[in-house]
Amino acid sequence: MTLADLEKQQIKSLNEVAVATDAAALEQVRIHYLGRNGVVPAVMKQMKDVAPADRPVFGKSVNKWSNELKQALAAKSQLFDKPKKSGSAFDYTLPGRWPTAGSKHPISRVIEESAAIFGKLGFTVADGPDIENKFNNFTALNTPAHHPSMNESDTFWLAEDQLLRTQTSPVQIRMMTEHKPPVRIITPGRTYRRDTTDATHSANFHQLEGLYVDTKPVSLADLKATLAYYAKEMMGSEAGVRFRPHFFPFTEPSVEVDFSCHVCAGKGCRVCKMSGWIEIAGAGMVDPRVFEFVGYPPEEVYGYAFGFGIERIAMIKYGIPDIRWLYENDVRFLEQLR
Repeated sequence: MTLADLEKQQIKSLNEVAVATDAAALEQVRIHYLGRNGVVPAVMKQMKDVAPADRPVFGKSVNKWSNELKQALAAKSQLFDKPKKSGSAFDYTLPGRWPTAGSKHPISRVIEESAAIFGKLGFTVADGPDIENKFNNFTALNTPAHHPSMNESDTFWLAEDQLLRTQTSPVQIRMMTEHKPPVRIITPGRTYRRDTTDATHSANFHQLEGLYVDTKPVSLADLKATLAYYAKEMMGSEAGVRFRPHFFPFTEPSVEVDFSCHVCAGKGCRVCKMSGWIEIAGAGMVDPRVFEFVGYPPEEVYGYAFGFGIERIAMIKYGIPDIRWLYENDVRFLEQLR
């Protein structure tokens, strides 16, 4: 048998596999070509009659034919395989079962909704690294060297000048050192503090801070209007805002910001501890010393800043009593918040 004859036999055998209509026909093809007395073994016996110079090529061709034929037989055989037990076959005509649609995590929801609300006021989202230096996290924010927040008992220090950021305010410092006014940003992100985990505290939580700086006059009234708009959009149209005097190193004057309770509409309930108000944020006008640290002339710029915890907003908005529920990935809990 010549190489040309061998190629013809190979094509013929593969065609017979392709046109086989059932398992019995396929088995006949296998026996005819690969059985003990089949065509392929017979061709192998003819090797002795092939010229010595042509034997290597002839032998490789026969082996290739045998392997390809076996593969074709195995592939076609799978189409004819029947389940051993009645009723166990998969019915491909049945309609598919679509998985239940998932939902966004409460923290992701609050961040996205907040970004959309502040976006309507011209704020853009800014981001920064979780690992910060002392200047951005403390010094440039007018934090005195003796402030207790710098102690190892309060802050995760990684090296002499590196730490896990305790707030997202360092992003504001980065933006001001790299950009000239006006700056109008919000900075949602993770923060880290050495807090003991309980129902209302966590060592790793999320903050959203805002900053507006301009060469045009910016006042405390602008800050109040911004937060009042956010309160109504996030908590409902009846939500109100209350400012209380406070102190923060990086703002002067500084205020604590309360939103009227969206559950009882300010009448007093369990959520607001019968006060009608819920503490939400810290805010104030940017301290002139902060402007000096970032290279802004304090007498030529104006600005306000604010910040609040994302988890606190989520807990109030969705009625979550324990902050730990937000981190346990319990599907039963998340399904209730769809």
